Parts: sequence; structure tokens; C-alpha cells
Amino acid sequence: MTRFRTLFRAGLLTFFAFLIPLAAQAAPFAAYVMDGRTGKQIHAQNANTRLHPASLTKMMTLYMAFTAIERGQVRLDTRFTVSSKAAAEPPSRLGLRAGQQIELRYLIRAAAVKSANDAATVIAENLGGSVPKFAGQMTGMAQALGMRNTQFRNANGLTQSGHFSTARDMSVLGRRLFYDFPQYYSIFSRRSADAGIATVRSTNRTFLDNYAGADGIKTGYTRAAGFNLTASAQRGSKRIIATVFGGTSTAQRNAVMAQLLDMGFGKAPTRVREIKPEPPQYIVERKSSRKVAAAQAISARPTAKAAVPAQVARASVASKSLNSALNEAMALAASEPPAPQPRATGSAGGKAGIRLASSARPLARPARVAAAASPVDEAVRSAMAAPAVAASGGLSKSARPKASPRARQSAPVAVAAASTANVVKSSADDLSLNSSSKPQRKSDTVIVGDGGGSAPEPRPTEKIARASSSGGQSWGVSLGRFKSRDRADERLIQIAMQENAQLDGALRHIRESSKGYEATFVGLSKSAASKTCASLSEQGLRCDVTAP
Repeated sequence: MTRFRTLFRAGLLTFFAFLIPLAAQAAPFAAYVMDGRTGKQIHAQNANTRLHPASLTKMMTLYMAFTAIERGQVRLDTRFTVSSKAAAEPPSRLGLRAGQQIELRYLIRAAAVKSANDAATVIAENLGGSVPKFAGQMTGMAQALGMRNTQFRNANGLTQSGHFSTARDMSVLGRRLFYDFPQYYSIFSRRSADAGIATVRSTNRTFLDNYAGADGIKTGYTRAAGFNLTASAQRGSKRIIATVFGGTSTAQRNAVMAQLLDMGFGKAPTRVREIKPEPPQYIVERKSSRKVAAAQAISARPTAKAAVPAQVARASVASKSLNSALNEAMALAASEPPAPQPRATGSAGGKAGIRLASSARPLARPARVAAAASPVDEAVRSAMAAPAVAASGGLSKSARPKASPRARQSAPVAVAAASTANVVKSSADDLSLNSSSKPQRKSDTVIVGDGGGSAPEPRPTEKIARASSSGGQSWGVSLGRFKSRDRADERLIQIAMQENAQLDGALRHIRESSKGYEATFVGLSKSAASKTCASLSEQGLRCDVTAP
């Protein structure tokens, strides 16, 4: 008996000795659930713990790209040049070559759908001048959006010192993408897309296919981060947005996300007043040196609307509009010589045993900065938004996270859509989902620029003669009539962005009549026109095939 006990104890010690290294390598877990309509918290676990975001970083990269398009700095068809650094990024990648030129629309699709690291780097270098400058602008924008525990060092999410975010902040960013850019939001629900040189498949297609009502947003994985996901789903009047950090596998992460969304739908009220987020607000201050044009971001507050004009009046560039001042600030920041790019650790996003205490010291808020800044600090200060994360600590200062929840063994990830006769119960243990509706547009116009910093001149409408009856590439699609030419053009741009190969080569055309402005695509084959309308009809959008 004594020998048996000795052997048993030795076996237990060996077993626990084996588990200790595995526990040390496991990424910390965090989760956050919010009501997408109001932004109010429903559930939080380690939600403010600073962790590696992995490819959730690309959500901000895309937010910056959408901002540049709306402000007229670039167009979807602007061609970006691929650098040797971008071409050498590790997988996941689109397969770009150094010196190649590719349209921005394809880079957006590759970054959003395939999570391509090379595409994200090309966007950063061409919009910001260099990756460090663009990362500084991303950090500034994060502060303007209320993401208080986020700091970026690159545009693709590969593990790097000083690059961190939280489950709460990424949920805030997911909500911002939905409300601030509804014209582009549908890209996050695509299962595949034409990325110019290849058709790419979504990294999130399994969850999108298996969870009723899911329509986005982004996955992420590195060895240091674990399996991350920010997801959004809508059923009936309810929209829930949630984020998971540190999943142990794709299946476990998706199962936990399903549980979190179930909880959100169960606890969120059926009727609530929608509170849309305020747009980012900036005060731009002219310095004596042309190389320093700091743009300070002010976090939006519910009572800040009336105060904004007075704040802008106190700025030294009060004679300029906010947009023109911001254009100048970003143009001056982009004119500086590129700073050296820090190297990412690990070909797949960082080593499992990375020391979190090695994170770089974050920047202090601009109001307290008195000393000269480093090149990366200067990029942050000259970006479109100001304060970086407070210098009180990075990843090493985070509270000890709680353990990751186990996925329910008996409950599959797939959740069947509930009928309208079923009532959602308030208990998180007995939940069902309602039907979904489309997001509302933020504005009536989408600004399409000529690639410069100033507002673009209106582009002439393409005049297309009525196609002959011979067929071929003479078919078209009509998206309906609109009250203004701007609304018609906005719809054409939106559909051109979200649809893939069917509309490549098609021409946008607006027909004016006494009944309004008809938005059409022309120059299509019969097959392409039919497939386009079939795809749009599935999304609940109007589309009619026009014969030669």
C-alpha cells in the first residue's frame, strides 16, 4: 500500500509538472458584450486588461482607410504601390509582389476578408507614408473614439512591443465600424471576395454560417494572443456586439462567442432608444514649425455638441473648418521622412513565451508632454488625433485575468433562427434570437476624391449610349431611383465595393429623369447581371436586370 501511494503521488507530480508549461503558454482570456444600439455594457470579464489584439488590429486599419475615402484623400480605384517590406510580410497574405500596383478596393477586401498582412501594410504605407506614422495615426484615432487602453505599433496585428488593446476597446471599434461606415460594413459579412489577383475566402465564414443573425466582424490569431474574435449579430430590434480574447481554438472561441451573444440577446431590452456614437471631434493647433501640426482629439460626450463650436473658436486655426485643418495636419505628417520600422517577433505573430513586461513605455497625454518626442512619438502627435495611451503601463500592468470559460459540450455553435412567435426571455440560461434588419446609413453623401488633400471636384457623369440588341456585354443592372444624384452615386459606390468579380469592368451610370436619379451599372454580360441582382436580392436590396 505504501509503495502504491508513493507511485500515485509521483504520477500526480509528473502530471502537474506537465500542465504548468501549458498554462504559462495559454493566452489570457477576456470578454466583453455590449448592446450595439446604445453601447451599454451587458457583460465584462477582464474587459480592460491590455492584451495582444492580433488581426483585430485590421479593424482600425480599415477604419482609417474608410475615413480617407470619405474625406476625399483617396478613391477606391486609387492604385497603391507595394513595397518590398509589405511583400515580405508573413502569412496570412494575399501574395503581393514588390513594385506591384493594386487598387485600394482590392486591398480592403483582402484585409477584411482574408486578413492579409501584406495588404494591411500596403494600406498603412500609402496612407501614412510609413508604418510607424500610420500606427501613430491609428492610436490617435483610437483615443478620439474613446478607446482608452489601446496603442498600435503596426497595421496588421503581428506581435510587437507596445502594441496592445482590450476586449472593451475592440467592441467599441466594432460598433464604430457599423455606425460610422454603414456603406462599407457589409464587407465584413462576405464569405469570399475578389481581391484582384486572387479570390479570397473569409477567415470568419464558419461563425457567420453557423450563428443566426451574425454579420461580422473580424477574427485574429497569433501564438501570443490566442484566438480572438469581435462579432456582431442582429435579430429583430436587437443588435449585440461582443469580443473574445485568448480563445484556445477556433471551435472553442466560436462556442464561447455564441454563448456571449446568447447572453446579450437575453439581457438586452427589446425596445430602447438608439444612441448613435458622436463623430470623432478634433481641434487642430498650428505650431511655429511646419513640421509639427498637432491634431488633438476630444472624446465625444453626450453634452459636447454645444461646446464644440466654442472649442474650435479658441483654436488657433479657427478660420478653417475642422476637415480642412485636419487635412493639413495629415499632409504635413505624411511629408516627414519615414521612421525606421520595428520588426515583428515571430513569423506567425510572436513567440508563445513572449514577456509582456517588455512593452515600450506608452506616450503621455499631449497636455502633459513637455520634452521632445521620438520619431514614433512625433508621428503620433502629428497624426489626425492626439493622445496616446497613458504612460502608466502596458501589458505588464494588466490585472491578473480570470480563467477562460469552457465551451458547452452539449450546445453546438450553430443556433437556429427563432420564429417571431417566440419571446426572448431575460434569463441568460433560456435565450432565443429575433429577426434582423439592415443598418441605417450615417449620411447622404460619400465623398470621392482625386487622391489629394483638398475636397475633390465633382466627377462628370459617364454617358453611355443605349446598347445594341446584339447582346454580349450590353446587359446592365438598375439599383432603383433616388432623390438626388449624390444618393445615387453613393449606392453605386457601395455596391461596387461589396460585390466582387461580377462588377469588375462595369461602368457606373446615373440616368436623370423627372422621377429622380436612376443608379445603374452597364456593360455587363447577361450572366454577370443576373448573378449581381441575385446577390443583392439576398441582402434585401433592390436590383433589376436591364436587357440590351
